[in-house]
Amino acid sequence: MKSKAVVYRADGTTVQVEDIVVQAPGPHEVMIKLGACGVCHSDLSVTNGTLPLPAPVILGHEGAGVVCQVGESVTELKVGDTVISCFVNSCGACRYCASGKPNLCDMGNTTPYTLPGGQPRTFDKDGKPLNAMGGCGVMAEYATLHRNNVIKVAPGVPLDRCALIGCGVMTGWGAACNTAKVEPGSICVVFGAGGVGLSTIQGCQNAGATMIVAVDMLALKLDLAKTFGATHVLDASKSENVVKELRKLTGGGADYAFECVGHGEIVAQAYGCLRKGGTAVVVGLAGPANITTLKTASFALEEKTLKGSYYGSTRPRHDFPRLLGLYQAGKLKLDELITQRYRIEDAPQAFEDLANGRNARGVIVFD
Repeated sequence: MKSKAVVYRADGTTVQVEDIVVQAPGPHEVMIKLGACGVCHSDLSVTNGTLPLPAPVILGHEGAGVVCQVGESVTELKVGDTVISCFVNSCGACRYCASGKPNLCDMGNTTPYTLPGGQPRTFDKDGKPLNAMGGCGVMAEYATLHRNNVIKVAPGVPLDRCALIGCGVMTGWGAACNTAKVEPGSICVVFGAGGVGLSTIQGCQNAGATMIVAVDMLALKLDLAKTFGATHVLDASKSENVVKELRKLTGGGADYAFECVGHGEIVAQAYGCLRKGGTAVVVGLAGPANITTLKTASFALEEKTLKGSYYGSTRPRHDFPRLLGLYQAGKLKLDELITQRYRIEDAPQAFEDLANGRNARGVIVFD
């Protein structure tokens, strides 16, 4: 199948839209005709080296579309099914899958840019293989994925809203509701009010938090945070001591703090703004050399917890339909999260807007 796709080829260069060839699905694979793909910070992280994936690579891991071809041995999916891409391939058999943590699947961690087995399914116009981000590569009109990288959902929700579930919303909402398990009446602080941070705020609100403080350096993002459930905001660009101000604002510290930026110093701020017994959750993806420094004694003396949240500790086949159900019930904002839609030809502009913090979430919409 001929397709247009957003491709990243070399360190430090901008993305480009290319004509590619997508091979038909083999055993255990399906081909998807994409309807929409979110432009996520993880995509940007590939282009700036934070997420080192080998180029050339087709970007996109937050997509939704319709199955158009089904490979051999695939029985749970059929042509016409609505699906959302899932960048963690959950095998269902390793110790993590068996213990209810498919987001940590061993197979998912060993295939970050290929399908299981390492075989390419996309090629450029010269016949050279292209890698696929997260085993997905769904910033394209068509994509062939392993059956474990697609989650079937009920039809009826527009595909641009469905796409958001595939990464940003699941990551943020899951950090609050799955990883931290925020308790009703809690005080929460969320660092970063981009797509993931706004979804974390929604998760805290859904869980019953009574005070939610959003921290960011952009006025636009702080205004958005208020519409997504933040009860208070703090402009970090105007603060001399973020931790001190947050502890004062929260009356002694937060019960939960979420770092949704991906920076060691902000992780330390999230930990520092906690009250005794509080929990800080690292959600953002930091670069390989990024380091967090904390006072060791505080772990014992204050019984604080620092933990990570990968992909919102999701169980995709359970959580994706669950989140769409919340959206349909009016309890999860997805429409408002999309602040700009782009055609695939405008992908370079979408990445520029992302880098400059102009969107909550930009989405590429396909014909």
